[in-house]
Amino acid sequence: MYLIGLTGGIASGKSVVGKRLAEHGAVHVDADVLAREVVEPGTAALERIAQEFGPSVIAADGSLDRPALGAIIFSDAEKRSALNAITHPAVWRRAKELFDAAEAANPDAVIVYDVPLLVEAAGDRPMRFDLVVVVHAGRETRISRLVGLRGMTREEAEHRLNSQASDTERLAIADVVIDSDGTLDDTLEQADELWAMASASAVSKGSL
Repeated sequence: MYLIGLTGGIASGKSVVGKRLAEHGAVHVDADVLAREVVEPGTAALERIAQEFGPSVIAADGSLDRPALGAIIFSDAEKRSALNAITHPAVWRRAKELFDAAEAANPDAVIVYDVPLLVEAAGDRPMRFDLVVVVHAGRETRISRLVGLRGMTREEAEHRLNSQASDTERLAIADVVIDSDGTLDDTLEQADELWAMASASAVSKGSL
């Protein structure tokens, strides 16, 4: 198994790179999907969230009211940390189960763990990555994408960027940086080069 941690700030192009690697044959594990899974009705994490943030964050059908919770955590760093302390360990445990299953199916599998909060959740990580890849775009590029493609106001976009790890913190953990400030083709070309390197390394690691 060759495990890649793929991260990048909001609107950095991380999902584009993750999708491209999956097209090449990587096993793609999406932390955002797992984050929804671990707070489904009946889960321990959802129960803890209700205890921490109150009944207002639980919808009438018993599911998590994401807009209500988001309104709390995006404006309060301490509340955001409290939520992360509940969800990050649960997500990592589930991810580890998927990593193990992929390795059992193919010992030479290249697994891409697509995780936006890799820096923030570093302390909860159950294992080390063979490679950490950061997809990076400049702040103004990302704001333009959030405004133009996702319909946010500039203020909303800046608030989202400010709620995440800084570019400096993210780049500090990178083994490989993919620059997504350019064209889509430029980003995909870098993803293709990453795949060539990672797939060769996976075979080499498996033969040791």
